[in-house]
Amino acid sequence: MVDFAVYGWGFTAFAYTAFALSLRSAGRLFVEHPGVHRLFVLAMAATAAWALGGFVAHLTQTSLADGISGLLDTARYACVYLYLLRVLQPADRGRSPLKIAGAVILALAAAAGVADLLRPADALDSGRGVFLARLMLPVFGIVLLEQLYRRTPREFHWNIKPLCLGLGFVFVFDIYLFSLAFLFGALDGGGLAARGLVHAVAVPLLFIATRRHADWRASAQMSRAVVFHTATLMFVGAYLLFVAAVGYFVQYFSGDWGRALQLTTVFVALLLLAVLLISGGVRARLRVFIAKNFFAYRYDYRAEWLRFTARLSGDTASQDMGARAVQGLAEMLQCPGGALWTAATGATDYVLSARWNVPPMNASEATGSELCRFLTSTGWIIDLDEYRARPGHYKGLVVPTWLTGHPNFWLVIPLFVGASELLGFVVLKRPAHAASVTWEVRDLLKTASRQAASFLAQARATEALLEAQKFDAFHRMSAFVVHDLKNIITQLSLMMQNAKRLRHNPEFQQDMLLTVENSLEKMQALMEQLREGDKPLGVVCGVDLAAIAEQTREMAAARGRTVELHSERGLSVRGQEERLARVLGHVVQNALDATPPDGQVAIALDRAGDMARVVVSDTGQGMSPEFIHTRLFKPFSTTKAAGMGIGAYESHQYVKELGGRIEVRSEVGRGTTMTILLPLHDAKMPHEADLMSAP
Repeated sequence: MVDFAVYGWGFTAFAYTAFALSLRSAGRLFVEHPGVHRLFVLAMAATAAWALGGFVAHLTQTSLADGISGLLDTARYACVYLYLLRVLQPADRGRSPLKIAGAVILALAAAAGVADLLRPADALDSGRGVFLARLMLPVFGIVLLEQLYRRTPREFHWNIKPLCLGLGFVFVFDIYLFSLAFLFGALDGGGLAARGLVHAVAVPLLFIATRRHADWRASAQMSRAVVFHTATLMFVGAYLLFVAAVGYFVQYFSGDWGRALQLTTVFVALLLLAVLLISGGVRARLRVFIAKNFFAYRYDYRAEWLRFTARLSGDTASQDMGARAVQGLAEMLQCPGGALWTAATGATDYVLSARWNVPPMNASEATGSELCRFLTSTGWIIDLDEYRARPGHYKGLVVPTWLTGHPNFWLVIPLFVGASELLGFVVLKRPAHAASVTWEVRDLLKTASRQAASFLAQARATEALLEAQKFDAFHRMSAFVVHDLKNIITQLSLMMQNAKRLRHNPEFQQDMLLTVENSLEKMQALMEQLREGDKPLGVVCGVDLAAIAEQTREMAAARGRTVELHSERGLSVRGQEERLARVLGHVVQNALDATPPDGQVAIALDRAGDMARVVVSDTGQGMSPEFIHTRLFKPFSTTKAAGMGIGAYESHQYVKELGGRIEVRSEVGRGTTMTILLPLHDAKMPHEADLMSAP
């Protein structure tokens, strides 16, 4: 073993000496930065001197030589540190935390080496303090290499990989060697003998690094991501050192149970480390700590803006735009969820239109409420925690109970389009870590919310354009249908002209029947294509609602379906009889389509103030809240396999024209209840003349 170690250390000393001399003469590394090149040469020369010291120590087997070799090891680590820190100097001017940490570690290692040198003892019996100090040297070297790799732009990774692999390889071996020495109180003889040759293996990789263009130094920059990962790595290294120390003391003071308790302690500590590393709250707290102590501003605005824009510009469907906007705003503050309230064009309430990690809610807010007026007039972001503690800070604000009563709701962010148009507002859940709403947070959210509002408004305009295009296509289709109807009418007119003189001819009668049958089939096909696209003519007058309900029930019975009817007589409403019959028939038909034959469909008519109330209920499949709020009464939007969605849209629009409204309550798997409120014929309406002229 001694001969192997002597030859190995001698070969390593020769390899690093030759490598350092070749660098001194060739000067290939960092041609444009001679100071960095000289430090690299110095590091290789120090490594050669350390290897020569190891060769002498194994050859002479004296404690003095071992102590000097340990000091040379610290010296060559100091040279490597200087080189790596100089490479990182453009991003770390002055007294950076890395420089301070490196100086402290080198001082501790040097002090431990001197103390070990002054104490006459065999190197294999050195104290654990010496091993701990020497273990910190390669751990910090790994930290510097990790930071160097992360700071280097991606296009220069090909140049720097050999350097990182070579130095990282020897650092990892030293961590293995000295961690075992710290745990067991003595260096492993085999590992110490092989250490020289292991370090010699890195020379080819370092040589390759000198042959590649290495002008990536000036482009290395420090970002929040680099500091975050570096701080995490340093924490992990310190934690593992602490675990090793605890494991040693557990084994030392536990007698016969020492080994078992040591293994249990180590693996429990590793499990705890894994939990900490995957914890979102811990990561968020670390980011906040880094932003407060290492940077003038809390956020990396370039990174935040790129991430937020990428979130909004995702490839998912347009109806998910609201959820993506909520998620983007929440991720800026590490919030676990949020929800978006918007109002449709012409609507009077803001309703829940999108959510991310928030359960469904039926809460709505009137457009003229105190909350909406406050958001419109001030444009403030409301901190609900601050409002609960000090409501006087928000003078004139009255927050609804559905917001203040929710324990996890934290911020209310208004979404403005243009100067003062309130498109809606986003409510974010409280993050896992304690977060303060500073001026920087408010400015970031205000700017991001305006961009999100612009995206949402653009998506809404796009939907309106597509809707108009669909109507245009529908009108073009109607033109073709009219053309086909004209042909049918021409054919029937010709048949009627011939009927006056050939009505007694049996062959003509047979041909006439075939023609009528064929024309009927064509017209039925056209009507199926139109899907009730035209509007019947007529005037607004008093319509007996009970009679229409009875007709609807009889039509359902003719199709073999039962509809229960509970009607109050004498309910006369405004409107056209044909169109009201179509509205009620459409609602009842939808209920029958959604309800199995053994289910129940019922109609109830009664008076509600100056309105007639028609309640159509079923026990069918029901509808989700998202479908009701975003798609139910929109044209060309339907859940049926065959259909264009025109019926629901037309019914809703006509009821609004009459001054009424349609209310929907539904639950998936439980059924739907649709309430149609229509003004009574004898009720005074504010726009009587407009209603009388309604088509």
